[in-house]
Amino acid sequence: MTAPKKLYIKTYGCQMNVYDSERMAEALGGQGYVETKTPDDADMILLNTCHIREKAAEKVYSELGRFKGLKAARPDLKIGVAGCVAQAEGQEIMRRQPLVDLVVGPQSYHRLPEMEAKTRAGEKALDTDFPEEDKFEKLRARPKAKRGPTAFLTVQEGCDKFCAFCVVPYTRGAEVSRPVDRLLTEARDLVERGVREITLLGQNVNAYHGVGPDGADWSLARLIWALNDVDGLERIRFTTSHPNDMAEDLIEAHADCPKLMPYLHLPVQSGSDRILKRMNRSHTAEQYLRLIERLRAARPDLHMSGDFIVGFPEETEADFRDTMALVEAVQYGSAFSFKYSTRPGTPAAERAQVSEAEKDDRLQRLQALLTRQQRALQDAMVGREVSVLFEKSGRMPGQMVGKSDYLHAVHVDSDAIAPGDLARVRIVSSGPNSLAGELSR
Repeated sequence: MTAPKKLYIKTYGCQMNVYDSERMAEALGGQGYVETKTPDDADMILLNTCHIREKAAEKVYSELGRFKGLKAARPDLKIGVAGCVAQAEGQEIMRRQPLVDLVVGPQSYHRLPEMEAKTRAGEKALDTDFPEEDKFEKLRARPKAKRGPTAFLTVQEGCDKFCAFCVVPYTRGAEVSRPVDRLLTEARDLVERGVREITLLGQNVNAYHGVGPDGADWSLARLIWALNDVDGLERIRFTTSHPNDMAEDLIEAHADCPKLMPYLHLPVQSGSDRILKRMNRSHTAEQYLRLIERLRAARPDLHMSGDFIVGFPEETEADFRDTMALVEAVQYGSAFSFKYSTRPGTPAAERAQVSEAEKDDRLQRLQALLTRQQRALQDAMVGREVSVLFEKSGRMPGQMVGKSDYLHAVHVDSDAIAPGDLARVRIVSSGPNSLAGELSR
């Protein structure tokens, strides 16, 4: 029997890249590949890249440089670059790093089997098209191996918003929504394999408008209600959303849908109307705050998460204070904050830049405020009873770790629970990054 070929995938960036890496592994599984945890014994190395942060491409080139020794020792080793950096710099990657055998964009990875065969024939393979065919439909079916209790499911890709700082519309393309039937089939398949919680993914997930089995245009809320009826699926989440697409039926779903969790990631980026306009966000700080009020009226215990960029071109101290005021008003349970970094080809890259010293100062002040809020909301969980989906063993013997309804990490000392169990837990203490609990009696 021929030994299986080994595939090593390193994934950068967001949850959508994690999902894409899983599907790439499945696509190459049909060519006889099995995944390995190390590049040292791999027959193929794939870097699934992200282009959001500054110097993303240079980090990829640096990573590729580390594989020169492996390639020299094993000339048959194939090395590929996938994802958004591949989409943005495909030809340049091939030119700068001759050791790269294939480059594939995020909309073309269903073509990996053909590209891999081409490299085995001694040719280079480059595909950064935006093909008309549905890549998800072209991919082979997911293998029936057991899965962990949580999984991602991409329902929408691309973005039509064209924020001034963002490369996603250029690397992922226009907004496209997957048909409802295919998503429900994939969700049921995941549940059959042990998944109890699904996070719906999209660059702009609440812009989802997929064709339903009735031929009608389904919203994200209608899709969530259909998933709510899937036997064995216990929890539903979605990310990442845009404030302008938070429709009324989705707000109502947060109030009424039993399986939709009380956690929402809703990026705002800035609290300054002047900067929001320069970012091309198409909403004001006041509109965002009123939206939060409507969401919390629907679901009072909703925990909010957000994204923030400090030091956007032309941002003043007054603009930054507006952001701090918005954060104080919302009281976030968690958030992601970054210094602005220029992305070549985006409008903001050509504008007057804020100094690095000012960016550093503002980021430290913002993160200190967000950390205080996160810790206060976490501490307020002590004494409450929550539902926890357990995912894995903890660091200590007999300890299990899972996620609460609100996405807090919770650990419990008990021999009576296993991965995949969903249990009621009383929170007894709060640590820096997690909660400790005990099973409710």
